[in-house]
Amino acid sequence: MDKFKFNINTKCNETKARTGTIVTPNGTVKTPIFMPVGTLASVKYVSPEELTDIEAGIILSNTYHLWLRPGEDIIKEAGGLHRFMNVKRPILTDSGGFQVFSLSSMRKITEEGVAFRNHLNGDALFLTPEKSIQIQNDLGADIIMSFDECPAYPATYEYMKESVDRTLRWAKRGKDAHKNPNQALFGIVQGGEFSDLREYSARKTVEMDFDGYSIGGTSVGESKPVMFKMIQDTVPFLPEDKPRYLMGVGTVDAILDGISQGVDMFDCVLPTRIARHGTAMTTIGRINIRNQQYDRDFTPLDPGCDCIACKNYTRAYLRHLIKNKEGLGMRLLSIHNLRFLIKLTQNAQEAIEEGRFKAFKDEMFERFGFNKGNTKGY
Repeated sequence: MDKFKFNINTKCNETKARTGTIVTPNGTVKTPIFMPVGTLASVKYVSPEELTDIEAGIILSNTYHLWLRPGEDIIKEAGGLHRFMNVKRPILTDSGGFQVFSLSSMRKITEEGVAFRNHLNGDALFLTPEKSIQIQNDLGADIIMSFDECPAYPATYEYMKESVDRTLRWAKRGKDAHKNPNQALFGIVQGGEFSDLREYSARKTVEMDFDGYSIGGTSVGESKPVMFKMIQDTVPFLPEDKPRYLMGVGTVDAILDGISQGVDMFDCVLPTRIARHGTAMTTIGRINIRNQQYDRDFTPLDPGCDCIACKNYTRAYLRHLIKNKEGLGMRLLSIHNLRFLIKLTQNAQEAIEEGRFKAFKDEMFERFGFNKGNTKGY
């Protein structure tokens, strides 16, 4: 796939962190990178123009949800996701697998694919690796994902081994079905908490020679130490010259730990989800703007932030908006939280380039209390 390239620019001498450049048909981005999630072709409460303002590099959309509404045929007719969304930057779509396994309580996994019920109207649906790839080919994102099973945590060793083998067979089928030469296809490594299955899944997935590799099965209910070990058990078996993507992770500690282990890409719905409930991720820690203490606080939400919420509005005003369920408040906090994590990865890039990433990570862990038992991750 000659329109997708990944280059490593700088390596950290004290950790496995690195900076890189991803070249896609719709733009070039620097890594490490945090990617906002736009499930239904929209990042909730945030416009594409505002995403540009906060320097978002890659935007995610969800294959499962777009398949159900409006349908990949409509998006293809519109000219693909970029034109449909009016997004002038790279887009990544997931495979839809996670939603099939998390949203449908009635599902049946077979070798061919997964039979389940539409969570909107109860209709019977069947998703296969080939169908997932076809939908993503029609959506036209720059980066697409293999169809995999993401087992719940915890799972037995026997079930996980069976699941990993099936996911590997599905990955091969999806790769064979991939027909859009303008899209990079990433393989997904599973294996749960089992070190040998992580290595096995990684080695076998790498043998198929994908354009990049995703670390799946994390942030599905396991503790932070277990998640960090899952990453440690996977990354050493991924190729140095391909991008590494940790799926569904969006807390400060997890992102910085992932970067230190050589991960390049991160995404999560967390920053916008907690914003809609009044929680802000700031340089001084987590803030619940609904708290009474901010009723007469006329200072910026985060003096260290350059987003429109922090440059133009006070904590008192944001509290007023959130308490009264005004959409503007949810929008401003969403913009802020996304900018916070994007800026975090930009600062990590700079620290790696200047040879001080370990000190930067240690300072952030100290500031947020991660070394003292804080597991919130903000």
